[in-house]
Amino acid sequence: MADRGPRPLVAGNWKMNGTMASLDEVRRLMEMLSGARMRCDVMICPPATLIAPMVRLVASSPIKVGGQDCHSEAKGAHTGDISAEMLSDAGCSGVIVGHSERRADHGETDSLIRDKAAAAHRAGLTAIICIGETLEEREAGRTLDVVTGQLDSVLPPSVTGDDTVLAYEPVWAIGTGLTPSLEQVAEVHGAIRARLRARLGGSQGDAVAILYGGSVKPDNAGDLMGVANVDGALVGGASLKAADFMGIIRAYE
Repeated sequence: MADRGPRPLVAGNWKMNGTMASLDEVRRLMEMLSGARMRCDVMICPPATLIAPMVRLVASSPIKVGGQDCHSEAKGAHTGDISAEMLSDAGCSGVIVGHSERRADHGETDSLIRDKAAAAHRAGLTAIICIGETLEEREAGRTLDVVTGQLDSVLPPSVTGDDTVLAYEPVWAIGTGLTPSLEQVAEVHGAIRARLRARLGGSQGDAVAILYGGSVKPDNAGDLMGVANVDGALVGGASLKAADFMGIIRAYE
């Protein structure tokens, strides 16, 4: 990995997986990371029920904890929702917003995602904002228009290189075992970087980390993380097992 650009982040999204017993995998990961000199940050985003115990468990390790979603409001009559302030209070340092599964399962729009990202900033959290095209959009040749259009719509005015991470996740690659070619990844990440520079200015646009997500595994992480403007990974299923997650983190050894 080249020593340039924002500090890379490898973040694990556990989605709706994990019980207290799953913390054993975090303990294993902590052991693997002990003494390692990694050139990336590491975050795990567990289900809400595991945030507090995970925060306590990793307190003496380099692992950060994040949420998987937050409400746009700080408090109120929103049964079942969690505010960014609550995540911060529980010990989170970041939160994923706009994941395609939230868009599909809950009908989340770009404007709502923008408000959630602003809420994350309000609470002092890093907003990990997801964007990406469907298979139909890619086959129609609309990938760059869709991705940059989403980026324009979801970035709140509060964005800086210190409080925002972009995650490019081609929807058709999430959990399918399929990945774009390295050339396709480079094209999309390059377009995202160019749009960030145009929106935020050169220094701030270059400071925002752009993660790749979508069937990242130990055997393809090194190649993917070596692509220009790929500053880490948002990892799904492979983050549930310490050995697999560490195999991806090792792309930054």
